[in-house]
Order: sequence, then C-alpha cells, then structure tokens
Amino acid sequence: MNCEVCQLKELEVEHFEIREVLRCILHTIVFHRALGLVRPKDIDLELFDITYVQCGDPELEKKIDEKIEQFISWVEKHPNKKSQICLSFYEVKNKQASWFNKTERLYWEQWYINLNVAQHTKANSSKSHNSKIVVDPGDSVMEQRSARRASLEASLREVLFQIIKFVNEKKDHIPPIPSLEGISFPYEITIPSSSDSAFGMEMIKRMLQTGHPTMLS
Repeated sequence: MNCEVCQLKELEVEHFEIREVLRCILHTIVFHRALGLVRPKDIDLELFDITYVQCGDPELEKKIDEKIEQFISWVEKHPNKKSQICLSFYEVKNKQASWFNKTERLYWEQWYINLNVAQHTKANSSKSHNSKIVVDPGDSVMEQRSARRASLEASLREVLFQIIKFVNEKKDHIPPIPSLEGISFPYEITIPSSSDSAFGMEMIKRMLQTGHPTMLS
C-alpha cells in the first residue's frame, strides 16, 4: 500500500513551548484529514501571533493532550535529545487466516514532527544573572529571547505551510472514507519510548501489529 511520509521542518523549542507548538501542529494535521463532521474552532496561540483550527471534538483534544503530556515526561527524562513524534493515519483491514481472524493496520500517511528541545535556564532564576556577565543584562537577554521567539514563530509558520502544501498536493493515496464513527480517519500518535528512538519504537510497533515477516511467500 502506498504510504506517503512527510518530514516536517525541525523546530528548536524551549520546554515551556512544547505544549502549544505540538497542539498547533497535531490539530492542524488532523483538521486537514477530518471527514467533514466537524465544528471548526479557531484557537489563538498564547506565545505566538498564530491562529490555527481545531476540529471542535473534545475526545480528540483529550487524546492529543494525553500524548503531549507523555511526550513532555519523556523529554524531562531525556534532556538534550532531539526527538520525533509520528502521527500516522491507517486503514483497518480484517485478514482471515485458516484458523483465526486478524485485524491489520495499513498505514497510508505518516507525519514526523521533529523537535529539538533547548535546555535553557529559566529567565527569572537567580542563576541566569550569574551564569555569564552581560554588559546590559536586562536589554540584551530580553532582546535575545525576543529574537529567538520571532525565529521560532517564523519556523512554526513554515511548518503550517508545509502541512497545507502537502495535503493539497498529495491526494491519490487517501483511502475511501471509512464507515466508522468519528470525525477523522483512524490515527495513532507515536512518541519515543523510554529505551528506544522514535524509529526503533515505530519498528517494534509495526512488528507487533503486522507480525514478523514470514519466510514462506
């Protein structure tokens, strides 16, 4: 099956920005793969001058928030590591073997969100004034943070345009609309596991869902 993959531009974020950035990206992707049964809801980001659209579904918001919290916990345990979140859309197929029925997930689209979480000391901590001597501490630190925030906002906009460009150009691989209940195609959000990279975890999940490759063909 044709599975389209989109690697989104890497974003350098600070810890306190993760939640808003991920909500913005994940909801934007899911909204563009919604099945029409949505009540669009405009959301203004608090940290950036950006507005994005959610599907207006509390269950979906809850699932996305749960995954983001799991990811933030992973980041806290693995500082200074680049990380990836994968949002996959799939079809569910029933496969009948000679003595049992098996459900299989056929992935048709995957989005990789790439984050580099910077480990900065908190702006208001006493250490930040002693860590390095700055000629004009107030202004220059504020200027640096302002420039970094503006750069991240521009990069986040690029990612949103990347998503819109991809959904407009790639349409042939989208499967027929499922008869399942829900506002979106079936999806899953994969975060790095405690021991593996995102790629390693993805491979293990694949093997668990589809079984090991057989020697007989």
